[in-house]
Amino acid sequence: MTDVSTTDEPTTPKFSELNLHPLVLKAVEAQGYETPTPIQAATIPALTDGRDVIGLAQTGTGKTAAFALPALSHLAEAGRANDGPFALVLTPTRELAIQVAEAFTSYATNLDDFSVLPIYGGQSYGPQLAGLKRGAQVVVGTPGRVIDHLKKGSLKLGSLQHLILDEADEMLKMGFAEDIEEIFSQSGDSRQVALFSATMPTSIHRLTGKYLNNPEEVRVASKSQTGANIRQRYFMVQHSHKLDALTRILEVEEYEGIIMFVRTKQATEELAEKLRARGFKASAINGDIPQQARERTIDMLREGKIDILVATDVAARGLDVERISLVVNYDIPHDTESYVHRIGRTGRAGRSGEAILFVTPREQRLLGSIERATKQKVEPLTMPSVEQLTNTRVEKFTKRIDDVLATTDLTELSAVIEGYELSRDVPAATVAAALASLVLESNSLKAEPMPEPARGKPVRDRDGGRDGGRKERGPRQRDENMTTYRLAVGRNERLQPGAVVGAIANEGGITSKQIGHIDIRSNHTLVDLPKDLDPSVLRKLSHTEIQGRPIDIRPDSGRPGRPFKKRNFDKQPGDDRNFRGDRRGGKKFGGGGRGGSDRPRDRY
Repeated sequence: MTDVSTTDEPTTPKFSELNLHPLVLKAVEAQGYETPTPIQAATIPALTDGRDVIGLAQTGTGKTAAFALPALSHLAEAGRANDGPFALVLTPTRELAIQVAEAFTSYATNLDDFSVLPIYGGQSYGPQLAGLKRGAQVVVGTPGRVIDHLKKGSLKLGSLQHLILDEADEMLKMGFAEDIEEIFSQSGDSRQVALFSATMPTSIHRLTGKYLNNPEEVRVASKSQTGANIRQRYFMVQHSHKLDALTRILEVEEYEGIIMFVRTKQATEELAEKLRARGFKASAINGDIPQQARERTIDMLREGKIDILVATDVAARGLDVERISLVVNYDIPHDTESYVHRIGRTGRAGRSGEAILFVTPREQRLLGSIERATKQKVEPLTMPSVEQLTNTRVEKFTKRIDDVLATTDLTELSAVIEGYELSRDVPAATVAAALASLVLESNSLKAEPMPEPARGKPVRDRDGGRDGGRKERGPRQRDENMTTYRLAVGRNERLQPGAVVGAIANEGGITSKQIGHIDIRSNHTLVDLPKDLDPSVLRKLSHTEIQGRPIDIRPDSGRPGRPFKKRNFDKQPGDDRNFRGDRRGGKKFGGGGRGGSDRPRDRY
């Protein structure tokens, strides 16, 4: 390996200096990005020059743009591939595959007829086959499903110019080494390789030594730190419920100046408008706002004429307003440096500050990256209760009445109300309630429960990082809502919890949150699943294999394991076929039809 470089501090070049294609650069600038992160600044030049690259950096440091922008620049220059995708990105999970595909789409907005296709286990083959047939220029997939399509002949790598491995160490930990080597062998010798990993284990060394051509290795050490006087909290929320959650927090908790960060210029205007509609004094700043107007808006925040500033990262650079006591990450940043810079807008000069981070279920991995990079825990935020919110609204409305009584001459209006009360024979309290309804514009003071997704933190391993669905081992804690099932695979097959979660989630069509305690023993595994599990899920799982072994799922009886025998979950009346029957027709956890495979399946 050559040209090993270590980057400890953010670099100063702009994206416009990194030799990106003008159409790609235009999309980057339209999103408000000007300065690349360290991993981007170090790897993009090498990739645009056509070199193979090994990038060693933690998740959340901006790696997606580091490989997406050079690939799209080459695509813009070369035009559409004739046979198969121009670029293939391998990811360990389907969530990451979706995120990477979305990032490619955002950076390719100015490219004609661009198409990107995420392919992963647990999704029907139909849409994936149709997308491949139409000719996706970029395919983002998990190794297991990519291999399935290669075997079916629906994915061809003859024209592949870029092969990218994102979180390579995670994929190897999950047992995808053979799949990855097979993909390398089918991708030809002319493709450029970009491999990104948080660590550099021996398995990565073997892979890069065998398949990469004189790669440049870039190591990015993160030294991100946040102020100890800043209280950091996060709230797990669906994107569609963010505004409701934000409103409830601001109704109950008192802050002075607030700055809210979103990803795009358009989002700044939209969020500011929605906040104003809800009675907040809010304004937006972004790259499209002239400097004079930007300065005027910041002065209004400083003087208390507005309380909330909605901004992009670029527009807020250099902003220092003492009033800012809260920073809201309305959209979670994709790199930890941005997070540190954002929350650094509060808690200055020894003052205390608050930072709130909204995290959608698909973004849990980014939360873990932020905690590891900052070496600080982000506390879960408890949403105000319905009772607390209702009481706060009543108190604020009561204070409005007190203020009017203390400052306004009501003699004339009192006579009007008294006349109304006598002529209509309506009690004064009822008249007052009707007037209050007019003031409130028929909005109720009583709060309603807010729909909330599962709010638990992502499962973490011993080092504080995510582990892809690992369940803690140890004494089993029985849950009356769960049933324990026995799988006919265990430590003898080197089974890992992630593979169990991936198999059940992908093939059963359920979420990892529905999977309870996992206890891996020498020749079998016990796993807790919901009591009310649909029988169709068990029928699907009865066809499943892990690492080439049928899992033979069945309710656990507490007795020692018996010799392997398939249970016929989906045998219909009059169907005399033995369930074990012909393995060629069974759906495998490592394959997609005839022959199958003994590899692990894509993790949920």
